Amino acid sequence: MDIIIRRALQTDCPRLLELIYELAVYEKAPQEVTVSLAHFSESGFGANPVWWGFVAEVDGIVVGMALYYVRYSTWKGQRMYLEDILVTESMRGNKIGSKLMEQLIIEAKEKNFTGMNWQVLEWNEPAIHFYKKYNTSFDPEWVNCSIVF
Repeated sequence: MDIIIRRALQTDCPRLLELIYELAVYEKAPQEVTVSLAHFSESGFGANPVWWGFVAEVDGIVVGMALYYVRYSTWKGQRMYLEDILVTESMRGNKIGSKLMEQLIIEAKEKNFTGMNWQVLEWNEPAIHFYKKYNTSFDPEWVNCSIVF
């Protein structure tokens, strides 16, 4: 199997949204995906992009993705925030997630980020197991907060 990891393109946005929805279904929250294709595309490829990403492609089909944005820590400086990493269910077990994660690490180092942050649901054992391969620190002290408008 020939796996190609490349930067996401604007033409990938419809497929990326399909993968995002697949992730939301897995996380038992498909109703939470409310972003439109136009807003998603503009946010990544418009005049002022706020997210960047990589895709994994097999035989011309995008089967995985990793999207990130820049987070600023007053204590640590610029860091990569991994918003989503996903490999479609039928392609898991082929090291595609590892290839995406390795590309993110390369990107973060090239951009001189001081590290990478992300969240994982406490019940998502496969993801937790995957992240442990990268010497990840898990911090149970912080509580997630949000305001919805």
